[in-house]
Amino acid sequence: MLTNVPLLIVPFIVYNVVGLGLLGDGSSDPWAAEVMSLSMISGAVWSMTLGDLMITLGLFLLFFEIIKATRVGASSIVDHLLSTFVLIAFLVEFLIVGFAAHAVFFILMVIALVDVVAGFSISIRSATRDVAIGQGF
Repeated sequence: MLTNVPLLIVPFIVYNVVGLGLLGDGSSDPWAAEVMSLSMISGAVWSMTLGDLMITLGLFLLFFEIIKATRVGASSIVDHLLSTFVLIAFLVEFLIVGFAAHAVFFILMVIALVDVVAGFSISIRSATRDVAIGQGF
């Protein structure tokens, strides 16, 4: 049952926890806070903000969601439906909630959109291959 839970709910929940001020110092833009920085061989300094880390987390979870989309069966329909609900939650919150009007949240919402579109596309493509294989008998 837990395999049907959309993984992109994790960045959605974390964004809301940080946005509501339940974590952090309550600064004006918590997503601009530097998480780490590294000195490069070129002499430049590469830094990662909390927003960059959230987007990276969303992209990693998108990878696993696309792998989950290759499963064939009744549970994949539930998975796609729940992923669609997550996308709708992202969209509604982006339009209604003030702290969600941020580039980090928008990119996470686009990642959720890619998850839904890719999930349905992969499932439809897999279903047509199953039908094509069955026609030979």
